[in-house]
Amino acid sequence: MGLSGTASGQDSPYAQHLDWLGRQVFQNECRSKPACLTSWNAGEDFPSLGIGHFIWYGAGQQEIFEETFPQLLLFLQQRQIALPTWLQNSTKPDNPWPNRAAFNAAQDDEQMRELRALLLATASLQAEFIISRFSRTEEKIVFSFPSADRSKARRILEGLAAEHPPLGQYALIDYLHFKGSGLNSAERYHDMGWGLKQVITEMLGAEVSLQQFVKAGTAVLDRRISNAPVERRESRWRAGWHSRLQSYLPPAN
Repeated sequence: MGLSGTASGQDSPYAQHLDWLGRQVFQNECRSKPACLTSWNAGEDFPSLGIGHFIWYGAGQQEIFEETFPQLLLFLQQRQIALPTWLQNSTKPDNPWPNRAAFNAAQDDEQMRELRALLLATASLQAEFIISRFSRTEEKIVFSFPSADRSKARRILEGLAAEHPPLGQYALIDYLHFKGSGLNSAERYHDMGWGLKQVITEMLGAEVSLQQFVKAGTAVLDRRISNAPVERRESRWRAGWHSRLQSYLPPAN
């Protein structure tokens, strides 16, 4: 996809790209507010952490959404980032707060302050982690299509990545992070997914453009809302989800 490398200096093109992407994702997820780096949204059973609101489950917790925060911690350790001591006790530490009330009550506790400081100091590395997830997943998405559609799927992904640099790459990376790959069979409502694969599927017969990507993504997310269990009240997120997709488009001339 053309986005790879090592941030060897703050002024390198790759480092600048990471910084830009990190700011975009942070704005999308947190409106760039540091306090939002440690959040537990109402109506959800898990906290969402970092610039990308990475999901973190408690011990033994099973949910349909992919848990990403332990993966981020491992990535940071591989980049020689020292984690707070309480996060070093396991290769896959569990969320220690039992519920949203306990989490919110602990916002000024030492553990939470250490966690927020770690996340604030590693924004560019979190962006690099998001990119690395896309790089690992792109070919898996292509090969998940029937053989007759694989070349079309690859052409769509490559075409989108080249659209209005760096917006095309940002759109693909952000959507994958935002709603997943669509490859996990557990992430379904009424047997229908909402990840990047489903958006690309919607585009198989369409032109390759960011406008079509946003149109397809909007249709996929609206379908998810329609199929979601009533108790999740997902329609409350529709406006924010639509607004996030609109951020993928180039400015109007």
